[in-house]
Amino acid sequence: MTNTASGPSAASRAILCFGEMLLRLSPNQNELLMQSPALTVRPGGAEANVAVALARFGAPTRMATVLPDNALGHAARDEVRKHGVDTTPIVFTAGRMGLYFLTPGAVRRPSEVLYDRAGSAFVERVHTAFDWDRLLDGVEWLHASGVTPATGPNGSAAAVALIEAAVRMGVKVSYDGNFRGKLWDQWDGDPPATLGKMLAGATVAFADDRDFALVLKTRFDSPDPAERRRQAAKAAFAAFPRLERIACTLRVQDSVADQALSAVMLTRDGDSIIETHAEAIHLSGVVDRVGGGDAFASGVLFGLWSGWADQQALDFGLAAAGLKHSVPGDFNLFTADQVQAAMGDGGFDIRR
Repeated sequence: MTNTASGPSAASRAILCFGEMLLRLSPNQNELLMQSPALTVRPGGAEANVAVALARFGAPTRMATVLPDNALGHAARDEVRKHGVDTTPIVFTAGRMGLYFLTPGAVRRPSEVLYDRAGSAFVERVHTAFDWDRLLDGVEWLHASGVTPATGPNGSAAAVALIEAAVRMGVKVSYDGNFRGKLWDQWDGDPPATLGKMLAGATVAFADDRDFALVLKTRFDSPDPAERRRQAAKAAFAAFPRLERIACTLRVQDSVADQALSAVMLTRDGDSIIETHAEAIHLSGVVDRVGGGDAFASGVLFGLWSGWADQQALDFGLAAAGLKHSVPGDFNLFTADQVQAAMGDGGFDIRR
């Protein structure tokens, strides 16, 4: 694989990630929330996770969000900027920082998320904070997700308007389903209609049969998961003519700490669908799986941006996701060379 980020035209081929940045507060390892008074604070947010990973891989990456004009907002900005993300599109305004509390899982107990982001600066101001055409100037790919519209009517309006502007300007769209039922339940939004409008502009979708069943208001009932994915892909490609690829991970969990992760990509080829598979990697002693899907999306997107074949992009995305499970926090902190090394058979000896 060749990292094309150093090419002469790379600076004009930016990837823009758009969404809310959050602060994540977690208790000490294996503790329940408020079991002790200690909480660890880390930056996060689905789109920021992708931005950090892409920048570390070497792609020119911008982050667009709305942050409170206070110490928390500036600290969040600084955390993504230090990894090489261009943060000049970020808008600072009055308001509060969005938060989420994560109680990490252990053994047979799953992790649990509690959101505290209502009324944040992003939620309140995102629909009026940007000139979409100016924001997309010089951008080759836009990465957005289903999290943004779930935050409320302002987020829904902004997400749809930005993707429509991207389509109008010829910008390719990377869409991650990221359905957040807890957020949608807090207001009277219309997930199928809104997410459908976002998918209508997507070039690649990180989504599975459940995402498409929701948007298309149907069911894929085959007892065979692979057949459900094929049915969903066929329906999605028919419903969304701009959509070229669908990719997702497949997870088998023996416990919170012992899992196997594989991946599949389905690519439109005329009236046919080409399936590409990445073989499962086994993850024992998982440190933190939050952000694993974002690491996968960033790896695949980096491969597509770099012009790699589907198999190369998918293998790279899966390896990136696997590495993310080894570090705490939302961000995936590895370079493209480190991800490629993880794809080889170098073993687990100390590298000296």
